[in-house]
Amino acid sequence: MHHQSNMPAKTTSQPVPFSVYDPGMISRAIDIVIASVALLFFLPLFALIALATKICDPGPVFFGHRRIGKDGRAFLCWKFRTMVIDAEARLESLLQADPRAAREWRESQKLSNDPRVTPLGSFLRKSSLDELPQLINVLRGEMSIVGPRPIVEAEAERYGQHFALYCLVRPGLTGLWQISGRSDVRYFERVLIDARYVSSKSVLRDLRIIVMTVPSVFAARGSY
Repeated sequence: MHHQSNMPAKTTSQPVPFSVYDPGMISRAIDIVIASVALLFFLPLFALIALATKICDPGPVFFGHRRIGKDGRAFLCWKFRTMVIDAEARLESLLQADPRAAREWRESQKLSNDPRVTPLGSFLRKSSLDELPQLINVLRGEMSIVGPRPIVEAEAERYGQHFALYCLVRPGLTGLWQISGRSDVRYFERVLIDARYVSSKSVLRDLRIIVMTVPSVFAARGSY
């Protein structure tokens, strides 16, 4: 006599094997390693810049500016302070009094001859040393070593349809824009560069950008 088994039938489906190659995980691991090593290496320089900032222009050493990050989340992007304390008031006065400066600000959100920047701040900007505190943003997961430059909320409108692409990745300490001329690149070109970067992002391309950033920083191309 045959007895019907109450055991459930075996299924032929197999669990999906875990993929070791996850570009997102690899990129994040690279970010953590580079940011951690760089922070340790530059720690004495951090102290020196902080002391010089206090001596040259008393006030806060660091400046946190609200920027838009991955998934459209806002965060404070940290820099060494390079401007005078009343920077916003000076900017408003300049834009009202100087049409040429106002036009330049509308087009690029930057000024080639910015009266708000201190002499030490000018050096820090040209050498990109003012951005060293963003290594902390990288460790916190708010930024990446490579990505689009973090933008302010008012700039989102200028990205238009490309803003959705911008929000897909973490903004970067360096990126395709930085090695393409930085402030010498017009704003609409910067938007297209960021969109192209996100659309073709890969670990190998990020590593290539990191390598190419070094000569760009030393040349101070487009930095002000």
